[in-house]
Amino acid sequence: MTTEDEHLPPGWERRNAALWAAIDSYEDAAEFRAAVAELAAELPPGSAVADFERGCAYDSTGHPDRAVEHYRRALATGGLPGERRRRAVIQLASSLRNLGHPQEAVDLLTAELAAGSDHLDDAVRATLALALTGVGREREAVSVALTALAPHLPRYQRSMAAYARLLVE
Repeated sequence: MTTEDEHLPPGWERRNAALWAAIDSYEDAAEFRAAVAELAAELPPGSAVADFERGCAYDSTGHPDRAVEHYRRALATGGLPGERRRRAVIQLASSLRNLGHPQEAVDLLTAELAAGSDHLDDAVRATLALALTGVGREREAVSVALTALAPHLPRYQRSMAAYARLLVE
């Protein structure tokens, strides 16, 4: 068990992962959300992890408006550990963009990129690129997307990285 998961009941993460792996087997989205809510209810009242997982369930079943309130609550507590915190920011920003608030998404994701670096950087950049198009900053969006893509190319990494920089200089 990792340090960030020490507050979770034994086996909770495994059951949560299994539930998410089975999302497509649910014919009714409400049933899936109920299953997530039931699992989240095993956590202490006010649990940031519980709010995050509920937000994910709403988001993944087409209710970004309901997801936003859960993501905000999860982030406001300051108790959301590690990767979940960063995922909450990405998913909150994505939901906000989908709900017509791209500038708030840009602000959240710009701050997130400046806050640190990990394996979710490309997800932050991809979501930021989408949000930038929503505020009319398409050239910057392409630059951000190319910056995320360039390291994964088998060739032309230097060229693509340079072209990405030139788009916004």
